[in-house]
Amino acid sequence: MPIILDGKKLKEKILADLKTRVDARPEKPALAVILAGDDPASKIYVGSKEKTAQSLGINSVVLNYPADVAEKTLLDKINDLNNDENITAILVQLPLPKHINKNNIINAICPRKDVDGFTPENAGMLFSGQKPYAYPCTPRGILLLLDEYGIEPEGKHVVVAGRSNIVGKPAAQMFLNRNATVTICHSRTKNLAEITKTADILVSAVGAKIIKENMLKPGCVVVDAGIFKDENGKITGDVDFEAVSTTVSHITPVPGGVGPMTIATLMLNTVELFEGQIN
Repeated sequence: MPIILDGKKLKEKILADLKTRVDARPEKPALAVILAGDDPASKIYVGSKEKTAQSLGINSVVLNYPADVAEKTLLDKINDLNNDENITAILVQLPLPKHINKNNIINAICPRKDVDGFTPENAGMLFSGQKPYAYPCTPRGILLLLDEYGIEPEGKHVVVAGRSNIVGKPAAQMFLNRNATVTICHSRTKNLAEITKTADILVSAVGAKIIKENMLKPGCVVVDAGIFKDENGKITGDVDFEAVSTTVSHITPVPGGVGPMTIATLMLNTVELFEGQIN
């Protein structure tokens, strides 16, 4: 059996450290979350973030807007939050309603309060090898999880399946910055299995149960960044966990792997932004 990369366990370790850091200061960080529309998954995610923030002593401000909210209303609110000294970090929960230009909203966030690391300034710093104000949460969580288990990317061939601005692209760049050799695949890649078979570390964020046993090199490390519900309502990821377990050396479970790390790094980013602003 492979070693399970336990994101839930590492999350608790990170949160315990963050609580100590927050408790040590009289001022407290404040995370503002903008939620537009009625997406059920988004509501669950925002509720989880709010509960975790409050448990650490981080002030949580959730701003709910109806699905027909005007783009200008959100832009005006982001401007207010940018100028509010009591707000440390700003998060816009995606997806947004279809009539709203996601890029306009993200670009409006002050980079020093951009807790997701999605603004052009933070992305530009990441891709130019500089340290951004905040790293994207899921890729940062993946690297923290690998570090916890002593898995060093340097010199390894890392295959990233997925090219989103949230996971795939920043993950690839963060591995490059750690001296890995990186290949990016996506939904249009031909002969995907031929490429994934060469991976020392595979990060998948592209589609439910897409990664099978015959697509992996024996002894590789698999990070499953997908999360879906199958036809039976069971939560699953990109990887056929049971089938690949006899092949891989390390693997993240779904749930309990990358998901908890995303929440942990969101809180870590919030506290680090706060400490940077205070200092």
